[in-house]
Amino acid sequence: MLAPATPLRAVVRQTRGDTPLALSDILEDGVNLALWQRQLPLHIAEFGALLVALDEPLAESLVIELNSEDAAPNLQGLAPGCRDLEGYEGFIADVSWLVSAFACLLGAKRIGVRLRLLDKAMCPRFHVDHVPVRLITTYAGIGSQWLREGVMDRRRLSQPQAEPTACIEQIHSGEVALLKGTKWHGNEDYGLIHRSPALKADERRLILTLDWLA
Repeated sequence: MLAPATPLRAVVRQTRGDTPLALSDILEDGVNLALWQRQLPLHIAEFGALLVALDEPLAESLVIELNSEDAAPNLQGLAPGCRDLEGYEGFIADVSWLVSAFACLLGAKRIGVRLRLLDKAMCPRFHVDHVPVRLITTYAGIGSQWLREGVMDRRRLSQPQAEPTACIEQIHSGEVALLKGTKWHGNEDYGLIHRSPALKADERRLILTLDWLA
């Protein structure tokens, strides 16, 4: 009797595109990064640059409950100290659109929102996220870095000396990335390997992350 055939696993890969539709690739088997290569509208880029220039502490966290598919996310509590800055309304509208798109794509009803102004790497070592999927976008400053499959031995993620110095991929400011983590069904061993970039003494970055909570 022939043994039953073992299903072939999809090749681990990353995808990108210049429209929001590129983000839907994250639903495909084997895709652990879907990247929307967008250019930030000028008024939003200028708002991010203004926040970086002011260099005031900013560390905001919200949990958004979406009870209706048509309801707009309530982001009134996000960065209230910045309301008087030029470009704030456009920035909040952009974040609201990203939250809605993220929820629609995943069928999410509860989303964690984090907005940070950073002057150092938040996660400086290459690692994987122990979440189903995370959205990351940088509104000002340098974006996150990631590795293609096989560039680094996953068994040595906790070892700084094992980290590569070449073949490091860069997400640019303004681009929107969906990263699969280890809690996505079927992706348990293939979360995207990534890290926060190192920053110079005078560098800052404004970063938004969305997490699928339920």
